[in-house]
Amino acid sequence: MNALLASSRLIDQINEHIGRLVMWGVLVATLVATGNALAKHFLGQGSNAWLEMQWYLFGALFLLGAGYTLKHNGHVRIDVIHQRLSDKTRAWIDLFGGLLFLLPFAGLLAWLSWALFAESWRIQEMSPDAGGLLRWPVKLLLPLGFALLCLQGVSEIIKSIGVLAGRYPPPEEKPVEEV
Repeated sequence: MNALLASSRLIDQINEHIGRLVMWGVLVATLVATGNALAKHFLGQGSNAWLEMQWYLFGALFLLGAGYTLKHNGHVRIDVIHQRLSDKTRAWIDLFGGLLFLLPFAGLLAWLSWALFAESWRIQEMSPDAGGLLRWPVKLLLPLGFALLCLQGVSEIIKSIGVLAGRYPPPEEKPVEEV
């Protein structure tokens, strides 16, 4: 159990670092959007590349931040019911939810999206818009984001087992606003 909990801590650290890095993407996306809007308004020089950069950053925020959100218990759930349950019952729900839903679906999406990325990489797919960007970098975000979510799902399953075995403290319940 100690080795599993150590693995869980490592996964948590990976998603924590990536999540904190991705937070800076909000600032970058805002600056890109502002710069593009100002250039278009004042200089008449809007850019498809800068617009696509915004979309890529927006995708990165959600895809690469999903594991971080799961780690911080910020995903959607029915808190009115969940908060009234015992720690062990919550651990059972999280364990079965992770095993039956999270891992299979996130794993399938990571696996299926890899082929999409690989083909885009192989042909060096470009945006069809004038001045557009390469498409493979944004398509790489799909398998990477779902893989990080799967890893965090494994970590959460390990922690649920730890709670059930009395070897790990139950997670704190935080209001969504704090996450």
